Amino acid sequence: MNISILDNDLYKFTMQNAVIEHFPRAKVRYEFINRGNTKFPDGFAEELRKLIRQTENYALSKKEKIFLTKKCPYLTPTYLDFLSGYRYDSGEVGVIQKKEELYVSVEGYWYRTILWEVPLMSMISELYFKMTAQKTYESQKIIDIICKKATKYKMLGAKFADFGTRRRYSYENHNNVVAELKSYGGKNFTGTSNVHLACRYDLTPIGTHAHEWFMFHAAKYGFKIANAISLDNWVKTYRGDLGIALSDTFTTDVFFKAFDTKFAKLFDGIRQDSGDPIVFTDKAIKHYKNLKIEPKSKTIIFSDGLTPEKVEKIEKYCRGKINVAYGIGTNFTNDVGVKPLNIVIKITDAKPENENWIPTVKLSDEEGKHTGSKKAIDLCKTVLSY
Repeated sequence: MNISILDNDLYKFTMQNAVIEHFPRAKVRYEFINRGNTKFPDGFAEELRKLIRQTENYALSKKEKIFLTKKCPYLTPTYLDFLSGYRYDSGEVGVIQKKEELYVSVEGYWYRTILWEVPLMSMISELYFKMTAQKTYESQKIIDIICKKATKYKMLGAKFADFGTRRRYSYENHNNVVAELKSYGGKNFTGTSNVHLACRYDLTPIGTHAHEWFMFHAAKYGFKIANAISLDNWVKTYRGDLGIALSDTFTTDVFFKAFDTKFAKLFDGIRQDSGDPIVFTDKAIKHYKNLKIEPKSKTIIFSDGLTPEKVEKIEKYCRGKINVAYGIGTNFTNDVGVKPLNIVIKITDAKPENENWIPTVKLSDEEGKHTGSKKAIDLCKTVLSY
């Protein structure tokens, strides 16, 4: 299970830093969404609560702080001092089980609760497989699978990173995966989103921001202007660092309307997280060319349900057109012979300073990945002429 406050994805810390700067009084709510309709065993909620309470003992160590200072210079000394004093508060998390249904919610100040999503998901995933005791491959076969994938990506010339914290089979397996990727991936293995494992193996932690950054801005400022203000606030905080912009919070087509010459030049590239990657590539290249920007000077990070076959198809299509890299998640950290959980935790409501609670919405490039109430989604679609 989680053993360090850094056993989390980098984008949670980079967003936390930006939230402290821009929205220190904002409050939010998150909810667990069981997309795969998984049935949880008796007693699951109580065991999960025990794990949640254990997180209150986590604290940033001196070694970890030195690592962040070295590898993440865009994080200010004042933020690292804040993180040194940060402690999880289990009172921010609610867990209820009704028969086989699990309900998990988080509420509180955004700058505090923002760290819960990833560790909660990894706890739920690992605890589920522990309590159901499903049969997995032999340990050597699991290692062989990872080595084969890393070798294939290296032969393809594909740059890839581990993005698999949230739905991993276990911490132990995740640790083994990163160790093998470092050994067999060579220079093509660019790092991991998991900051703890990056520290453990002296790798580069990778990530920028997630959908919730844009979703909050939409709640505060409105759907039409959310992308532009989100990107602008990111630039104000990081001034050119962490320059990969997430494109699909309100669909890629809407994003590109805000991603004008200023942002297209300031940001190193964009991340694709839903929809058809080939269609996305064509749209991105066309957009850069329309702005008189050479696409080969920019990068697309693909991160949507990647497999070796999907990566090979994308790599061959994009070669010579635009730079690409891959953030590979569950296919790395939960390819052990069981069916991974299809779960997410999403921000559902935001309460900007001196305002009421406002529902948040995500309009993905895939209909099945939309999140929010039907009323809020319908309003978003109307406003954006979706």
